[in-house]
Amino acid sequence: MAADSSSSDAQVHIVYVEKPEAQDPEAFHVQTLTSVLGSEDAAKKALVYSYKHAASGFSAKLTPDQVSALSKQPGVLQVVPSRTLRLHSG
Repeated sequence: MAADSSSSDAQVHIVYVEKPEAQDPEAFHVQTLTSVLGSEDAAKKALVYSYKHAASGFSAKLTPDQVSALSKQPGVLQVVPSRTLRLHSG
């Protein structure tokens, strides 16, 4: 059952995953999203960025239902909302 990624309540989330051993990280990220979104095309449209160096994971536009489903996927460690922090200078 694929959740609709075009829903107006989709927001960017950061998805932390285990580092894939024998697979290109971006391919693994697309595959993980595909398992929830139902198609590779939908996964590629939802994918915002693949993190490969400082962290293992990706950011994607996800609905609350998609966040819940993705959190249960093998290799997914954590799914958190993306936040923009502003520096306050004094």
